[in-house]
Amino acid sequence: MDAETSLLAIDFRTLFVLTTGGRIERENDPDRSPGPRFWLAGCASGNVTGVRCDVSDSVASEIAAMAATEPPFIDRNGRPKHFDRYVDLLSWDAAVVRQSLGLIYEMPHCLQYEHRVRLISDDSREGRRFHTHLSAHGMPNELAELGFRNISDLWPPWCVALVDGEVASVAFAARIAEAGAELGVATIKAFRGHGYAAAAVAGWSRSPTLQSRVLFYSTDQTNVSSQRVTRRLGLRFLGANLRLS
Repeated sequence: MDAETSLLAIDFRTLFVLTTGGRIERENDPDRSPGPRFWLAGCASGNVTGVRCDVSDSVASEIAAMAATEPPFIDRNGRPKHFDRYVDLLSWDAAVVRQSLGLIYEMPHCLQYEHRVRLISDDSREGRRFHTHLSAHGMPNELAELGFRNISDLWPPWCVALVDGEVASVAFAARIAEAGAELGVATIKAFRGHGYAAAAVAGWSRSPTLQSRVLFYSTDQTNVSSQRVTRRLGLRFLGANLRLS
């Protein structure tokens, strides 16, 4: 396994909690989300795949055999060669109701991004005051609308970009494991397009908690705003991925 494929393997172990047999048990998140029934990620040198533990052994074996013949999946705008066959195989157990195609980027540590926005992080004194304030008074409506229902949804480490005292964007650990961390980023609609997300992400990459981990930024193929952040920061495209549930 070469360096890039090894990175995808780290991302796989970061995204999911695995059974002792290497099957996907669930997402590696505090919400204990179920995770995809099939996950495939590819780079120039090869692919890494995973099948959820509730997929029957016969279907899992068929999928593994098909995935072994899959060309490296690096198409930014397409889908894997055997996409339709994966869907058909999973449908032997139950219909596929959700599918998503995404892009994976590798993030360096301690990113630099020039911006005058005010940043606060969870490991700072100001960040601890911010946390206490939100715990006492609740999340701003704009953050609640993005899915941050209460302070427990702001998963550490995090970094918040503030504009005139208002939260503009927040970067947080959507998934974190021993070897890797996956970025999550959300920006209030009124503040989009001004580089606040890139500033928050750069601040997040400097967290001491993350310095021993490989950092990943994944986004949907169709998420133009998120891909704009990767360009602002000059992130390296690693490969593409597929989720089927």
